[in-house]
Amino acid sequence: MTAHHPRHRRALVIPAGLAVAASLAVLPGVPATAAEAAPAATAEASSSLSYVVNVRPGHGPSAHVKRAIAKAGGTIVTSYDRIGVVVVHSANPDFAKTVRKARGVQSAGATRTAPLPSAATTDVGTPKVLSGREVAAAEAAEGQDPLESLQWDLPAIKADKAHEKSLGSKKVTVAVIDTGVDDTHPDIAPNFDRAASVNCVSGKPDTSDGAWRPSAAESPHGTHVAGEIAAAKNGVGMTGVAPGVKVSGIKVSNPDGFFYTEAVVCGFVWAAEHGVDVTNNSYYTDPWYFNCKNDPDQKALVEAVTRASKYAEKKGAVNVAAAGNENYDLSSDEITDPSSPNDTTPGDRVVDPSECLDIPTQLPGVVTVASTGAKGLKSSFSNHGLGVIDIAAPGGDSTAYQTPEPPATSGLILGTLPGGKWGYMAGTSMASPHVAGVAALIKSTHPYASPAMVKALLYAQADATPCTKPYDIDGDGKADAVCEGSKNRNGFYGWGMTDALDAVTW
Repeated sequence: MTAHHPRHRRALVIPAGLAVAASLAVLPGVPATAAEAAPAATAEASSSLSYVVNVRPGHGPSAHVKRAIAKAGGTIVTSYDRIGVVVVHSANPDFAKTVRKARGVQSAGATRTAPLPSAATTDVGTPKVLSGREVAAAEAAEGQDPLESLQWDLPAIKADKAHEKSLGSKKVTVAVIDTGVDDTHPDIAPNFDRAASVNCVSGKPDTSDGAWRPSAAESPHGTHVAGEIAAAKNGVGMTGVAPGVKVSGIKVSNPDGFFYTEAVVCGFVWAAEHGVDVTNNSYYTDPWYFNCKNDPDQKALVEAVTRASKYAEKKGAVNVAAAGNENYDLSSDEITDPSSPNDTTPGDRVVDPSECLDIPTQLPGVVTVASTGAKGLKSSFSNHGLGVIDIAAPGGDSTAYQTPEPPATSGLILGTLPGGKWGYMAGTSMASPHVAGVAALIKSTHPYASPAMVKALLYAQADATPCTKPYDIDGDGKADAVCEGSKNRNGFYGWGMTDALDAVTW
């Protein structure tokens, strides 16, 4: 069984080779960006690949493993000893195959299929930016930020009512593991947690000032997500779901927009060791949309990211992730994945999504978020699946499919953009930060709650939402997806719509 609507299979307004997996959904009436027509300008690449070598957690690679890595032509970049993940570069095409035979190596695999670039730049795509006229025309009610009237998503989860009781605690930090965050934005600056921010693109933390920011040529995705979570209620611009909590930027995507395993591992470990309470993960780990455990390379990637995400949760973080934008049924027996590996030449392959995982989305313990539109229905693009989707939140949809109530005008989600701007985006990428924000409100209300308790409250407080049957979002008389399950838990909405008001009152 493949996705019911092939046109949503790769629902991203970015070049086909890039994988901000849960970012801009392609929606009817939303113009394509210049990025679709402009190929990436990539400098000459080296012949080296990057690898993860997984060993027993605790004390780092043994002397024997270090010798085996060197003998196989590898150079250790960094080692995350507590979780037993070693990042290695090697130009030996047989490096992984060779080092897997070494005593003490539990798994090893290449994190990409294209050589390491020496330099690269590209425009990843731009959202619909609010014009100065649109900003000036927005009318705010008393007590609201100027653009809040355009944010239909806040009342959809009762965040407006929640803010009358609590804005969240400054002692709570949500880390945006993403493309980088512009902390100079006036809506983000008041709540930015510099100490919990870092650049992890190389797989090794870079703490130089501003390293977490996106360059002008990079995606605004992470900045948009950060504003959705914690844009300050300060009389400027928009309001976040949890406008009183802190937000940090953990940059893990390279200039080409790829989220490779070594960077994602670094991001989770950094969050774990810097007091982060919630992580938001609106991406999938490149280059494989689904990582099959019967492939030794992909198995190693699953193992490395699993260890890192579990470590973050063990240290107190709730990990929240976007479900993806292809209208896939992630509980089906098989899915045709046409997009992997996306850093070289993808080809169709049939996978079992219970054995081949979208990471970190399908990892144990991760809160998996589906997207809804302005009418409260599953977004046309949102992945789904009974037992896979944990909860739902607004991620937007085509205004033609789900039109918001006035004064809101767009069915997409308003967020912050680099350079002090605001604009609309849509995708499960936009749904996930709503849940991350609600989790932050729960943590603010219950400061000593464990991640397990925060997740239990998140699901218990969600507003049960029954299956949409039939689900014919485009009105053509044909079902666009099939929902399975009960009112209290189903494949479209999980435990239901996330509830910010309950988060500050329970």
